[in-house]
Amino acid sequence: MSARDTILQRLRNRTGDQLPTPERDFTAMERPDWSTGDKLARFRSAMEPVHGEIHNCRGGDWVATLSGLLSDRRVSRMLVGSGAEPLATLRASTQELPDILVYDEPVENWQQHLFNDVDAGLTTTRGGIAETGSLILWPTAEEPRLTSLVPPIHVALLKASELFGTLREAMAAQQWSHGMPTNALLVSGPSKTADIEQTLAYGVHGPRELIVLVVE
Repeated sequence: MSARDTILQRLRNRTGDQLPTPERDFTAMERPDWSTGDKLARFRSAMEPVHGEIHNCRGGDWVATLSGLLSDRRVSRMLVGSGAEPLATLRASTQELPDILVYDEPVENWQQHLFNDVDAGLTTTRGGIAETGSLILWPTAEEPRLTSLVPPIHVALLKASELFGTLREAMAAQQWSHGMPTNALLVSGPSKTADIEQTLAYGVHGPRELIVLVVE
């Protein structure tokens, strides 16, 4: 038996008293039971200072708001996931919208097109965190994470009813412990870095703009 095998065998044979699991105290993470209005206000006050843009919408009115925002920015092509929504709503709308590109094939097949020709990406969200002004993105095969990471403009749909006070509250309510994607994302603003001379720059490693449409 080699020295390595001897050490591993000793570890396997080790016995000892198992220490009890310490009591977990989460009281420091607890927050008041904020109303939806309070959560929206806190979400806005946390995200807007870091260049996140937030627009309140009513039901299907979000398409009209989206149309105006993209028109102002001269967006020609918008990337959308292949899931049923929001694709069906966009296709049924009479609003003037840019060309819609559907993410329905492996990135290897159209990598150059994705990185060079897409102006904006539209994603759904799993919810939001009021305390930190963060979006929860839950990438799937129908809505891969590159939809939000590559285009210069990221537009996210957030239901006001899916705003949580804290990250812990979201994790508990949505039962994250039962299963998560390989890449769950928390987005609190457009891409930014201060690597070069400690000067803050936006859009270096991802979207330079983040637009959140809060659907009430």
